[in-house]
Formats: sequence, C-alpha cells, structure tokens
Amino acid sequence: MTGGAVLAGVDIGGTTTLAVLSDGGPRPLATTRLATPAAQGGAAMLAAAASAVRTLLADTGTPATALAGVGVGAAGVIDPDTGRVLAASDSFRDWVGTDVNQELSGLLGGCPVWTDNDVNAFLLGELAAGEQPAPRHAMAITLGTGVGGALLVDGVLLHGGPAGAGEIGHVGRFGDRRCTCGQIGHLEAYASGRSLGRRYTEATGQERTAAAVAEAARAGDADALRIYREAGRFLGEAIATGCGLLGVDLAVVGGSVVRSWPLLADAVTRVLRERPLLTGEPVRVRPGVLGEYAVAIGAAALALARIGGVPASR
Repeated sequence: MTGGAVLAGVDIGGTTTLAVLSDGGPRPLATTRLATPAAQGGAAMLAAAASAVRTLLADTGTPATALAGVGVGAAGVIDPDTGRVLAASDSFRDWVGTDVNQELSGLLGGCPVWTDNDVNAFLLGELAAGEQPAPRHAMAITLGTGVGGALLVDGVLLHGGPAGAGEIGHVGRFGDRRCTCGQIGHLEAYASGRSLGRRYTEATGQERTAAAVAEAARAGDADALRIYREAGRFLGEAIATGCGLLGVDLAVVGGSVVRSWPLLADAVTRVLRERPLLTGEPVRVRPGVLGEYAVAIGAAALALARIGGVPASR
C-alpha cells in the first residue's frame, strides 16, 4: 500500500475471532485474537470484530484514517457482492441475515468492508503465500469445528448459487451418521473436529476433544487411529471426486484438525493415488503454510483486491 495506508483482515470463526493488520503482503504487521460470542448473535460478533480491529490500530499506533479497508472471512454462505450472510451452521445464533459489510463499516466509522466465506479467504491467503506463480486452479478444505471448502477455477473463486460453491463438507454418503446440516453421511459428520471427538466418545465412552483423540492415536490407541484413518479416507474420496469433476490438481488443507495432519495424510494420499485425474497424476495435496491466521491474511488480500477494482463475482 502507498501513503502509509494499511488493511485489516478478520477471521470470524465459531470459537475465536482472529485479526491481522497488513500492508498487502502475506505476512501480517500485527495480530490479535478474542473469543467469538457466537451464542450472542450477529451484532455481538461484529462488535467483537470491530474491537479486534481497534486493538490492532491502538497496539501499532496506527491512526484510524490510515485504514484503507477491512476484509472479513466469515463462516457460512456469504453474498460476495453485499456481505450478507445467506446460510450458516447451528454454531452461530442469529448470524443468517447479518449485513456484515454495512454493519461492521458503521462500527468502524465508515471504513469500507468486504466480506467473503472464510474458506475462500483461506484459499486466497494460502495461494498468495505458497508456490509462485500462484496456481489458477485449486481446492481448499478446512477441517475445524466443521468442514468447509472453496474452489478456484481459471483464476476465479467460484461462489455458486444460494447454497454456495465448494461446500465439500456437505457432500457424499460416507456412512449413516447425521451431519450438522440435518442430512446423513456427509464428510463433516466424519472429518470435523467435533465429529472426531464424538466418534471417539461413542466408541470408548470417554469424552475427548479432537486434539486429545489425536494424542491418543499417536500413543497407539486403536480406536483413535481407526477414527483418524477413516476420516482421512473419506477426505481423500471427497477431494478426488471434487477435483476430478473440475480438473483441479491442487488441494490445500487447513483448520485446527490439520495440526494432526500426519494422522490423516497416509489415508488421503493413498486414496488420491488410487483415484488419479485423467492425466494419470493424483491430485497434489498439502497442508496450509500460514497457520491459524491464514483466513485473516486472505481477508486482507480480499480487501486489497476490492480496492483495486477486482469484482466480487463474475
């Protein structure tokens, strides 16, 4: 950015809101975090996001007038032109219908705000920070509280219709478990952090978080190993199907569950080798490189693109 102007990127997640201050590059100038008041509704969530941006400005001594724009990566199906939340999971109260751009801009003194789905933002951040030149075709999958997805085809993020494009967590019939969306057998019912913990509890009677299940798997726990291997196999099958349909040869995986990527990787890559693209080559899959701030960094990149006149959808 020129003239000392800076950008902010905000990741509004189900449990945590993360924010970065950026000059448009892949590395943040400053970061902050706070709990997401998801149970208190959309207004409280946006108030927390605004507080995070103000904290960044105060911590860095940056005047509010230097803030050129704010990008937001938000959970749910987002209208990329207006920033309105069209659909969201049951993890968020009164989130659907929230006009993120308008309402957050009002809380920040009129600073322009642009919003997209959080996994779209994750993909933008990862492609900017990863291999160069940035790929023109890629899929993103995030494994966290739920399972999200995003698609870049011919250099353009796909937004799709009212249900949103790339929602890989809500496809497939991998078994009989009920998904958070109410349907049966979706990937999210097997590969999300919440589902990994629940499946272990059902198998053993012991309540565990996904991180604790991963620790048990690394220690040789047979139930934990089986649960992670099944999640990896189903994830590989979903990637193979989605990428095969669109001719995409790169999948980038992020989210909190990816901290346990070695427990998933063998099963994922085995499936992708068994189900290669028509070229004969398997989809290349890699974990993200930006860590927990990938969505916020990508959201700042989104704001920079909008300032530069790149349209939200084509």
